[in-house]
Amino acid sequence: MLKSFISIVLVIITFTLSSCSSALSGLQSYVDINDGYQFLYPNGWMSVDVKTVTEGIDIVYRDFIEPSENLSVIISKVDPNKNLADLGTPTDVGYRFMTMVNENSNNQRETELVSAEKRQQKLQDYYLLEYRVKLSDNQYRHNLASVTTKNGKLYTFNISTTESRWQKVEDLFKTVTKSFSLS
Repeated sequence: MLKSFISIVLVIITFTLSSCSSALSGLQSYVDINDGYQFLYPNGWMSVDVKTVTEGIDIVYRDFIEPSENLSVIISKVDPNKNLADLGTPTDVGYRFMTMVNENSNNQRETELVSAEKRQQKLQDYYLLEYRVKLSDNQYRHNLASVTTKNGKLYTFNISTTESRWQKVEDLFKTVTKSFSLS
């Protein structure tokens, strides 16, 4: 009788602990020692060869099951004497990017800035940007970005999904976006 009671209590504790697992469960860590950044990405996502992709894209991951979901890190040059605040407020930077995308006639996309905010981690400033994107075929996507600067480089972390999946992955994608940091 005592053994049965202990077994039942252990099963209840196991289920309770597994249901209370943190938002970090189901995520893997990626660290780029050469370029000095790191982030978490969802299990089941795979690295994509970026050698033939646009210049500046350092890494791309794509969901194996939902291939339209992806993340990337783009590293661009910026004046080494400028920090993130010198580029403007989060809203300024968000609108500047949105305008650049919307003015590109080859792109055939309409981008809307949903939100822009600043966060700080280990004395490093990051701008968190959220976009809604209308593609030429009237499909909608949802993008999150984390932007920062260091040593003459502008780092842009971007994660994207279809608008129809946004509500299912919103919390996960926000956790992943906030995990992006410089070493």
